Amino acid sequence: MIFELTPEQKMVQEQAKRFAENEIKPFVEQEEEQHAFPLERVKKMADLGFFGCGVAEEYGGNGMGFMESVLLAEQIAKVSPSWRLPFNMQNLGPALTVQEFGTEEQKQTHIPKWVAADSVGFFAITEPNSGSDVAGMKTTAKDCGDHWEINGQKTWISNAHVGDVGLVYAYTDRAAKYKGMTCFLVDLKKTEGVTTRPIETKLGLHCAPTGEVLFDDAKVPKDAVLGQVGDGFRICMWQLNNTRLGCAAGALGCAGGVLDLAIQYANERTQFGQPIGKFQLIQASIAEMMAEHHAAQLLVYRAAYLKDQKAPNQLETSIAKFYAAEAAVHATNETMKIYGSWGFSTEYPVERYFRDAKSFQVVEGTSNIQKTIIAGIALGHAANR
Repeated sequence: MIFELTPEQKMVQEQAKRFAENEIKPFVEQEEEQHAFPLERVKKMADLGFFGCGVAEEYGGNGMGFMESVLLAEQIAKVSPSWRLPFNMQNLGPALTVQEFGTEEQKQTHIPKWVAADSVGFFAITEPNSGSDVAGMKTTAKDCGDHWEINGQKTWISNAHVGDVGLVYAYTDRAAKYKGMTCFLVDLKKTEGVTTRPIETKLGLHCAPTGEVLFDDAKVPKDAVLGQVGDGFRICMWQLNNTRLGCAAGALGCAGGVLDLAIQYANERTQFGQPIGKFQLIQASIAEMMAEHHAAQLLVYRAAYLKDQKAPNQLETSIAKFYAAEAAVHATNETMKIYGSWGFSTEYPVERYFRDAKSFQVVEGTSNIQKTIIAGIALGHAANR
C-alpha cells in the first residue's frame, strides 16, 4: 500500500514544525527547569487551529481530522514531548467527547472555548488506588435533588491546577459497578468544594502540568451530566481510545526527535580518528531506531486514518500506542548510549527525552493494558470497535 500525505497535510506538518522551532525550542530548557507552562502559548496554538481537528465547524472546528492532529502533535513533540499535552486536553479529550455525547447546549457552551483555548481543558479519571482499573475508582456523586454532590480524590491529572472546565468521572451507583459510573462537566475554578494542587515530583514532562483534584461536597448543577447517568464508563472508554492516539503521536515525535539527535552526533563526534557513525555498533543502533520509528509512524498514521474513516480502530489504536511508546523508550535509551557521558549530562537534551519517553508507557492506558486490549481482540474475547 502506497501512503502519501496530501499537500494540505504537508502544510499542516510544516506549520507545526515552524511553530515548534520558533515558539518552543528557544525556551524549552529554561521552562523545563522552572516547570513552566505559559498559557499564552496554548492560546497561540489555538489561534493557528491546532485544536479544531475533528470538531464540527459550528463549534469552532477547522475541517481537519485525526490525521492532521497526529501530524501536528508529532512535530511539536519532536521538540518538546511536554507540549503535545494540549492536543489531548483541548481537543481529543473534552472537545470530541462532548461533541459525541453532549447536549446541544453543552456543545455550544464548551467546545468553542476549548478549541480557542479560552478555557483550559482536562479530564479526571485516575485516583490514588485506581489507574488501569478504572472501575475501581472511589469518587462518588450523590443526587441531591437540585444538584449533584461530588466527593473523592483524583491524582495525576493533567492540567489539574491550571484547568478550567473538563470531564470528571464518578460513581452515581456503586452497586451497579461499571454501569453505575457517570461523567460530569465540572468547572474547577468556580465550583465550591474543589481544591487542586500541583505534582512537581515527576521524572519528566516538566512543562506538562500535573496535579491532584480533591472534591469535598463539591456541588455541580444537574445539567452537568454528560450523556446519561450510568454512561460514564462507556464514555470514558470511548474518550481514551481517542486520547491514546494523541499519546502515540507524542511518542512518535519524541522518538523522531532523538533519532535526529543521534544521527547528528554520530556524524560529528570522532573517536579513533573517525566519526563514530562509521562504527558498526553505532550504525546498528541507528538502524534499529530508524526501522522502529518508520514502523511506529505507519501504525500511528493508520490508526488516525481509520478514525477519520469512522471505521473500527480500537485494535489499531492500541497497537499504535503500545508500539510507539516502546519505540520511543528504546530510541531514547540507544541515543543516550551513543552520546556516552554527554547523554547522561543535562547539558544536552537527550536526557530530557529519555525522561519524557517513559511517560508514554504509562499514560492513557499502560503498555500492559494495551497488550490486554490487543490480545483480547485478537483472541475474539472482544470486538474491534
